[in-house]
Amino acid sequence: MASQAQETILVLGGGLLGLAIAHGLARRGESVHVLSRRRSEAAGFVAAGMLAPHAEGLQGPLLALGQRSLELIPAWVATIEADSGLGCGLHPCGIVVPFASNAERDGYATAPWGLALDRSGLEQEVPGLAPHWQAGLLFAQDGQIDNRRELMRALEAACVARGVTFEEGSEVLELLTESKPSEGDSGQGRGRLAGVRLRRADDQDYELPCQRAVLACGAWSARLLPQLPLFPVKGQMLSIQGPRHALTRVLFGPGTYIVPRQDGLLVVGATSEPEAGFSEGLTPSGQKQLQEGLVKLLPEASSWPPMERWWGFRPCTADAAPLLGTAPIQGLWLASGHCRNGVLLAAVTVELLVGAMLGQNNNDELIAAFGWNRFGLAPREPTRK
Repeated sequence: MASQAQETILVLGGGLLGLAIAHGLARRGESVHVLSRRRSEAAGFVAAGMLAPHAEGLQGPLLALGQRSLELIPAWVATIEADSGLGCGLHPCGIVVPFASNAERDGYATAPWGLALDRSGLEQEVPGLAPHWQAGLLFAQDGQIDNRRELMRALEAACVARGVTFEEGSEVLELLTESKPSEGDSGQGRGRLAGVRLRRADDQDYELPCQRAVLACGAWSARLLPQLPLFPVKGQMLSIQGPRHALTRVLFGPGTYIVPRQDGLLVVGATSEPEAGFSEGLTPSGQKQLQEGLVKLLPEASSWPPMERWWGFRPCTADAAPLLGTAPIQGLWLASGHCRNGVLLAAVTVELLVGAMLGQNNNDELIAAFGWNRFGLAPREPTRK
């Protein structure tokens, strides 16, 4: 009989995607253990929570993935709320995308899914919008979720309720593999997962055996698998306190967006700094960019009092699409690279990945479009850190 450690699925990463997958597996009767270095650094605590496949102008398979997730989100949220007893802050408020001209509006990739607005329509949807914007699209089907204050807390509670165990303050240093591929290998020469080497809070290194694991370390995932085409893109954000209902729709402008929570808090984001790497902290230039973007969209809001300022790291790929499915190591599964759409894609990631892991997946074509080796990379063994 296999040991308990071998029977348990390890989830490497305690952010939004890691928690969502752990919850999905636990709901299907699996034993799950989450390893997390520092959950507070996860992108799920940083993002604005937009559910915006149409407002973002996604295209091709990524749009199909986003649309599928948007359909799944209400039922997914309902399971989290039922298990946790907490609200997730889901708000289907609609999103307005402004343009300088009708031509720009009509040429937008997802224009067929939106309601065309002229200047008068824009003013009705977004009172106080800067006069430069003369046309717009309303995507009433898009919305938001309060990930920072509600969803993450509810997900943690739902995982606990379903028996998921957590190990905070443990950094995974290395993926351990068997040198000989197991029986049934497809001939690609992939080694099989044997466990992980981790450093716990006592500053000692340990080996934890496992046969199945999910790599969901966000922007840090490539440190364990250097062949993954992942890189961090730093983003800075801020929030301001406005009058309640001053803005009822998310306002998604070029380079800046404003996400109004129902209590009057407005989240403003976000810079995009691929050159920053993992450099932490706020910068004057980043904060200035946010303030200038706010003025260009909603001038009145620039005088509302600031509340918080923060930063984080998006896990990105060259095509801004996630890495889902099998990994270069047998027994290891990937859920990373969601870039700026991690909150949106959480529900479909759970459906596809958990289904594939348990042999219940009926969406092979959808998940196949987001394989780790779609950029033509050859598998190789991970290097020791």
